[in-house]
Amino acid sequence: MGSPSLPGGPADPGRTDEFVASREPVWIYTPPPPQTGWQRWGRQLVLFILTVASVFLTAALLVIPGEQTILALDVGAGLRLAGGLLGILVAHEMGHYLACRYYRVDATLPFFIPAPLLSFVGTLGAFIRIRAPIPHRRALFDIGVAGPLAGFAVCLPVLWLGLKEARVLTLDADAGGVFLGEPLLFQWVARLIHGPLPDEMTLTLGPLGLAAWFGLFVTALNLIPVGQLDGGHVTYALLRHRAHRISRIAWWVCVALVYFGPNWILWAIILRVLGRRHPPTLYDHLPVGRGRVLVGVLSLVIFVVCFVPNPIIFSWADFFEAVGLGDVLGL
Repeated sequence: MGSPSLPGGPADPGRTDEFVASREPVWIYTPPPPQTGWQRWGRQLVLFILTVASVFLTAALLVIPGEQTILALDVGAGLRLAGGLLGILVAHEMGHYLACRYYRVDATLPFFIPAPLLSFVGTLGAFIRIRAPIPHRRALFDIGVAGPLAGFAVCLPVLWLGLKEARVLTLDADAGGVFLGEPLLFQWVARLIHGPLPDEMTLTLGPLGLAAWFGLFVTALNLIPVGQLDGGHVTYALLRHRAHRISRIAWWVCVALVYFGPNWILWAIILRVLGRRHPPTLYDHLPVGRGRVLVGVLSLVIFVVCFVPNPIIFSWADFFEAVGLGDVLGL
């Protein structure tokens, strides 16, 4: 009788053909039946086209008030936001997808989420579905970290061009618009390009700057070490016996961030629904190697420089004022 070999993935120099008994739960995977072209790529293509249109129109469509309201189209702004933002999201999701293909793990092409009225950038992001068990923690780590690293690499030139495009204007709280919190990397690049800004001045972002900010924000959200987020994959691959405890702590930190404002309420609920415990891989006992530990440290650094505790400057006082409770509560 032959020895079992590792399911999925190319030959690995660290692989073993020696059977190791384990009591860890193992997924029983039944390959899906053959799919039609609509199931393989048709739905994803339609959603991608709708997302391109949603992002483009979010930046391009202008409402000019007057005696008669005029709708205008700024094609350049729409193309810059769509090109910058979707370039980052496509790189992120294809990083995951190609890593799945490398390890022969069944996964869908990315599903993009258009949101013309629910998001100030026209999309809520994208995701892929992994429909097969992960063979081992090396594969889990590579699949999890490939997306944030690829998206972050594309985000860097978009950030530089976006901050070069940004204008320095006098701060006017009554001017309207959305005030955004600044991640560390955003602050560093802005200071490098524009120098230190006086307290009465602020940066007004154009489409590329907005795309870069959203790209950094999405990268940080995905690297939170909770459940089956990208950060959860990386944490489980490197620290599987401590991963559940780290996931619980990270979730409670997200709950604590509600102190800054209502931004984190929905995200904390989503993370709780998705679950904080990560399922095991098929061959969970195989080590990941020192090289991946170093890449894991790099992903932690990326998380720190991309994270912002108050992404949209919207306090609880602003929230109660917006819902008409400001006077009732004496705010």
